[in-house]
Amino acid sequence: MSNQNNYAYAPYQLYEAENTPNLRAILMRYARHWKWFVASLILAGAGAYAYLLYQTPIYKVQTSLLIKDDKKGLSEENILKEMDIFAPKKVVENEMEILKSHALMDKVVGGLGLDVQYFQPTNLGKREIYDVAPIRLVVEKPTPALYENELEITATSPNTVRINDKIYPVNQSVQTPYGRVRVFAHHRLKTGSDPIIVQVLPRQDAVEGYLKQLTVEPTSKASTVLQLTLEDAVPRKGEAVLNKLISEYNQAAVVDKNIVASNTLSFIEERLRLIAGELSTVEKGVESFKSAEGITDLSSQAQVFLETVKDNDSQLNKTTIQLGVIEDVERYLSSRSNERGMAPATLSVSDPVLVGLVGKLNELELQRDQLSRTTTLNNPMLQSLDSQIKATKASLTDNVQNMKQALTSTRQQLRLTNRQLENQIRTIPRKERALVNITRQQAIKNNLYTYLLEKREETALSYASTVADSRTIDPPRSGSEPVKPVKATIFLLFGLLGLMLPVGAIAARDALNDRVSRRSDIESASQVPILGEIMASRNVDPLVMVSGKRSVIAEQIRTLRTNLQFLRSNPTDSQVVMFTSSISGEGKSFLSLNLGASLALVDRPTVILEMDLRKPKLHSVLGLLNTVGISNYLIQEATVDDILQEIPGFPNYHIITSGPIPPNPAELLSSPQLEELFRELRQRFAYIIVDTPPIGLVTDAQLIAPHVDATMFMVRHDHTPKAYIRMIDNLYKEHRFQRLNLILNGVGGGESYQYGYSYGYGGYYEEPNKPAKITIHKRK
Repeated sequence: MSNQNNYAYAPYQLYEAENTPNLRAILMRYARHWKWFVASLILAGAGAYAYLLYQTPIYKVQTSLLIKDDKKGLSEENILKEMDIFAPKKVVENEMEILKSHALMDKVVGGLGLDVQYFQPTNLGKREIYDVAPIRLVVEKPTPALYENELEITATSPNTVRINDKIYPVNQSVQTPYGRVRVFAHHRLKTGSDPIIVQVLPRQDAVEGYLKQLTVEPTSKASTVLQLTLEDAVPRKGEAVLNKLISEYNQAAVVDKNIVASNTLSFIEERLRLIAGELSTVEKGVESFKSAEGITDLSSQAQVFLETVKDNDSQLNKTTIQLGVIEDVERYLSSRSNERGMAPATLSVSDPVLVGLVGKLNELELQRDQLSRTTTLNNPMLQSLDSQIKATKASLTDNVQNMKQALTSTRQQLRLTNRQLENQIRTIPRKERALVNITRQQAIKNNLYTYLLEKREETALSYASTVADSRTIDPPRSGSEPVKPVKATIFLLFGLLGLMLPVGAIAARDALNDRVSRRSDIESASQVPILGEIMASRNVDPLVMVSGKRSVIAEQIRTLRTNLQFLRSNPTDSQVVMFTSSISGEGKSFLSLNLGASLALVDRPTVILEMDLRKPKLHSVLGLLNTVGISNYLIQEATVDDILQEIPGFPNYHIITSGPIPPNPAELLSSPQLEELFRELRQRFAYIIVDTPPIGLVTDAQLIAPHVDATMFMVRHDHTPKAYIRMIDNLYKEHRFQRLNLILNGVGGGESYQYGYSYGYGGYYEEPNKPAKITIHKRK
């Protein structure tokens, strides 16, 4: 008999191994545990609902702010500038950075007291309250403990409160373990009201927290409308924050624009105080001189000289003032060349070029000041502004030098004229000349005082009329529904978690499982062909192959019967098929018994041999006697006719039981009588089914292997250890068994297979020298 595995049956698992994993099989493996998924999804839904109940809802507050830009639009003179996309602009980007600046938000937090938060305890946790809090906490001198602990404030009387188990008076500065604080009551406190939980944040943390919640972005690329969005748990507080932020932003813009006007007003006020004092002194001098000298009027000649000298002196004083202004500008340019200072007043200078250059320089410095808040010194736009400021200062320096020379020359000429007029006045009597001098000084001071008053009013009007270059389009408003947490997202995430938990549990169980759980476990570790698969069932009937019965297992056994044809070397000879396994409980006895019944149903004379001489079970399952059997034949105490029994209900189906349990099964199976038994049975039957012990425990199956035509190796799902698959593959490669094939049993379930047919082979090696005994097992 050949020992080669050359037969027509193609191992179809080799083709399946080349394909991608079967998604349907994977899904079906998880679908078997659908109850786990349903329970997990229900728990996940309940968890999501509880999570949403205890989460603080967050609302979105929005407002729109229009940034007025006079440079928007194209004109003939600036069309080329507008085409330069890198040109500095007073537009959205700079204003966005200013609105998100730390300094601006610090003013908002300080103005609204946002570093102190008030909460009210509820059944779902504490909830923040803002303008409805009955008290207000003012922190005068905090300690680190104030920022690390929450304060629970409860009204104990209309004039006292309890702060963390200690009572303090209201509206008074008190020293507490958390520092010096003061508690103000908005209205008369009521005893027994709910406590208020107060949490004080460091100013820096509060500012950074609100900056993280604030987003500023333009509504479109072509517009200068900014949309400010703030997310907060209290909508009214969010609206107050945005209103305060816009107010502080507008105020800062107005202050920046009024720097020149403020400097001019300060200069005029200082000059007015000086001129007022001088004018008062001169007037008192005129009064004293006239009283002392008895002068009431001057001559016509004196009047002419007086008017001439007065006009000349007026021009000289104006020239002197202009020279003073020019010197101020010169000192400003020389002493503040590298930093921005107080811009000098130019109201007394009539030169439009000088006034324009000073105004342009101040405007450039304002732009540089605004840009430096949001950019670094290496920014190209900042360097461009520095270049323009430097060029403007150079032009202004040249203009100042020219005007200074002209005014100096004019002053010298006026002084010369004064000296000439004074020489003529000396011809007037002493009293009249003295009076003229005093009156002249009075007129000059009076004119100058009037001039400064006019300029002060003009500057004050300009200062008062300055407005910010922004306008609120939509006031801050909040949505009616919270934006966080998103219910759909939370339920989706918890639902995914509910799906992943059973998947993870099943996957972990599979990863830790050292048993064969799917067909791929065999195909990846062995090249032994798989002849068929038998599904798992709770059926406890040992014989499922009954005429007319069409169960799934019966059909699978019929398919296995058909596949036996591919293992035949000669279609006319009888076929000996041996069933074995690696360990007990894999269903080889059940399948061998039913396969023989299937063959008998198609009129194929079949005999099944109970070759498990150590723990025989077939005869007890069928309810047959086991007085004489294979052990008697092997020791030549009986013939084939003596040990052959017909299985009730199957005319073509016979069984040869094991007989009395021998003390040396391996030696009996090695005797020549075994070969004689198979030769005689081949002459009588078309199929000979051999039920043998597991090869992982004893060697009986390997002793019988040379006498069979095909070997069916049973592998049961969730029962056979994966380590034995390698052993089966080695047996296949070493040709230990004829036409070795695998049969997968218990597919699709992990229940106890069939009628619980199992072996207890632990005692095989425990009773080696006991004499043979004959036992009769009757089925109860």
